[in-house]
Order: sequence, then structure tokens, then C-alpha cells
Amino acid sequence: MVEDCCSTQLIDGNGVFNVTGLENFMKTVKLGECGLSYAVVAIMGPQSSGKSTLLNHLFHTSFREMDAFRGRSQTTKGIWIAKAVGIEPCTVVMDLEGTDGRERGEDDTVFEKQSSLFALAVSDIVLINMWCHDIGREQAANKPLLKTVFQVMMRLFSPRKTTLLFVIRDKTRTPLEHLEPILREDIQKIWDTVSKPQAHKDTRLSEFFNVEVTALSSYEEKEEQFKEQVAQLRQRFFHSISLGGLAGDRRGVVPASGFSFSAQQIWKIIKENKDLDLPAHKVMVATVRCEEIANEKFSCLSSDEGWLALEEAVQTGPVSGFGKKLSSILENYLSEYDMEATYFDDGVRNAKRQQLESKALQLVHPTYVAMLGHLRSKMLESFKTGLEQALHRGEGFAASVRTCTQSCMLEFDRGCADAAIQQANWDASKVREKLRRDIEAHASSVRSAKLYEIIAKFEKQLTEALTEPVESLFEASEKDTWASIRKLLKHETESAVSGFSIAIDSFELDQTTFDKVVQNLRDYARSVVEKKAREEAGKVLIRMKDRFSSVFNHDNDSMPRVWTGKEDIRTITKEARSASLKLLSVLAATRFDEKPDKIENVLFSSFMDGTVAVPSSRERSIGASADQLASSTWEEVPSKHTLITPVQCKSLWRQFKAETEYTVTQAISAQEAYKRNNNWLPPPWAILAMVVLGFNEFMLLLKNPLYLMVLFVVFLLSKALWVQMDIAGDFRNGTLAGLLSISSRFLPTVMNLLRRLAEEAQGHPTPGAPTPSQSVGSQSFSQTQQPNSLSSSIPISSVSSNVSSTESGIEYSSPQLKHRQVSNVEQAEFS
Repeated sequence: MVEDCCSTQLIDGNGVFNVTGLENFMKTVKLGECGLSYAVVAIMGPQSSGKSTLLNHLFHTSFREMDAFRGRSQTTKGIWIAKAVGIEPCTVVMDLEGTDGRERGEDDTVFEKQSSLFALAVSDIVLINMWCHDIGREQAANKPLLKTVFQVMMRLFSPRKTTLLFVIRDKTRTPLEHLEPILREDIQKIWDTVSKPQAHKDTRLSEFFNVEVTALSSYEEKEEQFKEQVAQLRQRFFHSISLGGLAGDRRGVVPASGFSFSAQQIWKIIKENKDLDLPAHKVMVATVRCEEIANEKFSCLSSDEGWLALEEAVQTGPVSGFGKKLSSILENYLSEYDMEATYFDDGVRNAKRQQLESKALQLVHPTYVAMLGHLRSKMLESFKTGLEQALHRGEGFAASVRTCTQSCMLEFDRGCADAAIQQANWDASKVREKLRRDIEAHASSVRSAKLYEIIAKFEKQLTEALTEPVESLFEASEKDTWASIRKLLKHETESAVSGFSIAIDSFELDQTTFDKVVQNLRDYARSVVEKKAREEAGKVLIRMKDRFSSVFNHDNDSMPRVWTGKEDIRTITKEARSASLKLLSVLAATRFDEKPDKIENVLFSSFMDGTVAVPSSRERSIGASADQLASSTWEEVPSKHTLITPVQCKSLWRQFKAETEYTVTQAISAQEAYKRNNNWLPPPWAILAMVVLGFNEFMLLLKNPLYLMVLFVVFLLSKALWVQMDIAGDFRNGTLAGLLSISSRFLPTVMNLLRRLAEEAQGHPTPGAPTPSQSVGSQSFSQTQQPNSLSSSIPISSVSSNVSSTESGIEYSSPQLKHRQVSNVEQAEFS
């Protein structure tokens, strides 16, 4: 349950004592049970000086506070009482009506004096709330009131030592140790000048009062600091009645049960005293009249045409001679005040003059601030323009900033001197510092923009210098691919850093910033390579298939392979797969350092069964575990450097083998077809049988060469018919289909061949008709283009072979096969 402070009005604004309220208060807080273990704290001070606010923060009470948005007015009427929350011993807090309030008027000060005297009489500790700027003033800080209170208290009551805790509000930069002696000196003067009874003629102030001084920051401007200081002050009220505590001497303290009756009697005695309402007539008149004169002059100043014109002119921009013009206007009205108030009390007159001067300066201060604001804006624009022009002329950035800054600050200082007011000692350092910060901010912004342009330029240079070469190196994927990439990266990076250092030399960057920017440039170059590596890793399957096709379909001289049956397809396949696997190992991870890894060994031992030797690699264990790739990370390779995980490599290899299997199958089929088409010799046993059984016929041919000539002519004619009719091609579709095709074309072909031979023998070949050799050549070339092709992935089958016959020779639309086809034709013609 939260403890309640039980705030109660003890004395109303008309001076009526609330007996019932006090009795209820004592019962609620159980004050009567405390004996002598309680303390009474009161606060006095000017109206709207923050007394209630201070008490609420200091003792956690709930006194009514002034609403600043409704204007400054009387908040507390009479005297209110409450219990401090969370403080031992039980502490009773009294909040007094503020003094010098306009609601009661200047002449009605009786209640102020009575309430202050009551507070001094019943309290152990009295807080005197006063403004910091009132220290040293005669009519401020309740000094006249204290003087009267001292007199009456000594006359009415026996000596009782009360602690006067002066709380200096809204403390300025002046240290407390400088303010406290002045305040103590003023209090001592009041004590020395007050008239004392004979019994206390030589009594010292320390026998009646224990004077303490503390200071608090502004609640509105430095709220957190104010609360922290109040929390520290609150600690002094714990155990306040103990020996050495803040309450001090507690002689004559009444028991807590008699507090109500004692307070009623003290208030009754104070109310019956008539000597407390005799203010000094001279001071009163001087105060009223000087106040009227000061208000009149301030009103005239507020409506002065010269001042209004000057104020309006400043709204649009800086005004030359502002300080002199405004100083002249202020001095005019202050001189008029001095002339009219010269015969009044000096102290009051000077105090009111200071108030007038203070109000006048408060009136013109916003305009002065606006003037400085225009100067600051003008100088900032001047700096921006000057810097832009200097950079356009090609001057160094840092040197241009220094020159323009120095020029603008010097011009601003001249403007401040011109705007200075004679009556005020206002400091323009804050505005000057803001101008410097604005200049630095703009210079920093421009520097950042310029640096960004330079950095972007060199980043583009690095991108262009690295992207294509790195891509080319990845396509080649040799054993030293990453070494070449590191070498290229280092060379291009150092070149860019060197050029960048020269480009930003005029910026005069500090070493830390320079190192950071250069490192960012190096990181960018590395990121370009890494990005390209990741792109290539994403296309690794395509690259592997291209590498396989290139190695499988081309020999060591980069010539397309012709599957004649002599090639070792198994060995060629292993070489092609090994080259593809090498590419996969290169793209499996980034290697920006020279730290070795086992990726290549693991891949070859897993996919090539340990039988493929890898150049410059150590011996691989043939019996390596089959689960080396059952992982998402590579050994000794950080995850951030991994491009293709072992599991992904395993999946890619399966897909790669599946998609390249058809190419190998086609090669094998082509090889077998070639063997079938070109194997016309009988078996060796048949040849041997022919030699043994046909020996006599062979000898007959040797004895009669005419038989050989006839046989040769028959062979040529048979060969021509074979080629011309494409007998092998006809039988590809089946034996029956081949016989039907040959039988239908045999006689026309023989007749056509004989006719052309006859015409050539007469020396008149048929126009446009192909010669037998040409026909044979065409048919021979056509025969080479039959189903010996492999697949779309084999270059021989992917090349078109349109051939046209002319009188002069044969033209080829495919230059890749021209040499081989011409050779085939020549061989056919020779045959």
C-alpha cells in the first residue's frame, strides 16, 4: 500500500486556523504516537518561485503546483501541511503562501509576515526559497521580511535554535562557494541592524539560527539535474533530529501529542500582534513610483517607431549598424527614467532601473538573436559558394575548406561586433560555434560526395579489370587458377589503390580514415572476384559439360575426333571427366589465401575411384571413405568461403554423368558402325583357303597378263557401280529392300555409265553430266556422311556437308570438313 502524505490546509487565506483539519491530520499520520521523534519543516519564498514543486520532489508530497500554461499566479493560499513520505523520523511539511503576490497587493503584507513568523516559530527547519539572481539585492530574498521576523521572534519567544536552509534556485555558472559568502554576509547584516531587546542585545545569530546554504539547477531547463540534486538533498532529512542532524538544537520542542494545541496558541499570539504591519513609508512610496516610471518607459520603448522599424528590418535580413542604433534607443529611455526618478530612494531607484534595463534587454534580445541568425546563414551560404568556386578552379579540397572557413569566420566576427549592444554583454560564442559546426557539416557532406565519386570511379575500374579475366580463368580452370586469380587481384588492387591515393591526396584525410577507405576498396575488389566465382559456381554444371565435350570430341591438337575404331574411348572418357572434375574442384570454394585444402583430393578419390592421377597433387588414398562428401562443409575451409558444398558436388556429379552418358554411347556406336562399314576383307582362314585352293588360277593369271587387265577393268566398273548405286546404303534398310532397290536401278545405271564412257572416249562429254570420277567422288563423299555421325554433341555430326559438283571441281559449305572431304573425293577418283 502506497503511503499517503495527507495534504491538509492548516490556515486559510483569511488567517482562520483549521483546528479540525489538524486534528484529523494527526490521527491519520499517527503523529501523536511519535513522542519527540518528529520534525517540522516549512518553506517560505516569493510567489511562483517553485516552493510546492520543490517540496513535492523533496518529500514526495502532493501540494498543488502552478500550471505554467495558465500564467504565473497564486497557487498556494494560506498554509498547507502534509507528511513527508518515506522519511524517518516522521517529518511534517508546511507549504506557505508565497510572498510578494499580486493577488494581495503591495500594501497587504500582514499575512505574509504572520505566516513567515509562524513557520519560524513551529519549525525545526525552514527552507528559504530564493532566486540565484536575487543574491546581493536589497529588496529580494525576503530580506526585509526576515528583518521584521527577527525582531518579533526575539520579543515573543524564548531563544530556540532553528535551521535556516537557504535554497538557491536556478543556479547559474557562478560556483556555490562564491555565492554562499555573499548570502551569509547579507543575513549577518540583517541580524546586526535589527533592534533587539535588552536581554538579547549581545546575542549572536548562531544562537537563534543555524544557517545552511544549498543550490539547485533550473527545474524547467535542467530537469534531470534538478531531480538528481533534490535526491541528494533529500538524504539530509533522514535522521534529521539525531545529534549532528539537520534539525540542530531541539530545545523546548513540544511532544507530538501537543503539537496541535501549541500551533493554535502560537498563531493566536501572532494574530494579536499589531506591530508587524508597519512598512517603511519612504521605501514603499519609492517602490510604487519608480515602478510606475519604469513601466511607462518600457511601454514607450515597446511602441517606439525607430525600434519597430529596426525590428521589422531585421526580420528580412542583417541590418548594418544594428548595435549602434539599438543602443542609442535604449540609452534614450534609460536616461529619461534617471531624470524622472532622481529624487526617490537610491536603493529602490537603482533596483527598478535594473529591472527596466533587464526587461528592455529581454524585449530586444530575440531581435538580436535573429540578427545573429541572419549573419550565420549569410556566412554559411558564402562558404558554400566560395568552396564550390575553389573546387571548380582545381584547388585542393582541404586547402579550399581552410581558406573559405577562415574568411567566413572573420566576416562573422565583424558582423557580431557591429550588432553588439552597449547595455548588454551578450555572448555570441554559441552562434559562432553553430556556424562553425554548420560549415564543418557542409564541408563533410561535400567531401563525402567527392570521395563517393572517386571511389565509384575506381570501383568501376576494378570491376572492368577483374570481371572478364577472372571469368576466363574460371573457364580454363587449370591447377594454378586461384594462384593466377590472386596474382591478378593483387595487381589490379594495388594499381587502383595507388591511383586512388593520388586522387584523394588533396583531401588530407587522417590516417585512420584513409586506411579505412583503402581497405573498403580492397574489400570491393575481393567482392568482385567472389561475386564472379559465385556466378560461375551457379553455372558449374554447364561448364563441366562443355569441358567434357571439348576434351572428349577433340584430340590433343584440338582437331575433331573421327571414331574409326582405333580410339580408346574408355581412356578418353576418363580424361574428359577428370578435366570436368578439375573445374568442379576449382569452383567448390574461394581461395583468396595460399592455405592448401583437400577439396581436389576428396573429389577425385570419391568420383574417379582413386585411379586418375592429378598433376602436382599428393598420392590419394584409394581406399578413402565413400562418405567423404556426406557433409555440408569442406575440411579446413570456412563456410563463408564455400561456393559448392560436398553434398552439392555429389549431386552435380551424378547429374553430370547422366547427361554425358549419351555422348559416350554415341561414340561407341559410331566406332562400331565404322568398323562394320569398312571391314570388307574375309576372315583370315578364308584368305588362307583362297590362297591354297586358288594357287593354280593365280599362276594362270600371272602367265597371261591379259586376264589381269580384264579383271582390273571389271573391278573399276564394279567399284563405279557400287559407288554410283550406293549399295551399302540400300542394304541399311534391310536385305529385301536393298535387293529391290538395286534391281530397279541396276540396268539404267549400267547404261548411263556406258554412255558417258563412250562420250568421253569420243571427246564430247554431255554438258552438265558428271564424269564417272566426279560421280564416284560424290558417291564416295556421300558414303562418308552416312550414319557414322555420333550425336548433336559430336562436332563431326553437327557440321553440315552440302556439296555441289561443277566442271572444275567440288565446293564445300563447311570449311571444318573441307580438307577431309576433298581427300576422300581424291581417293575415290584415284580408285
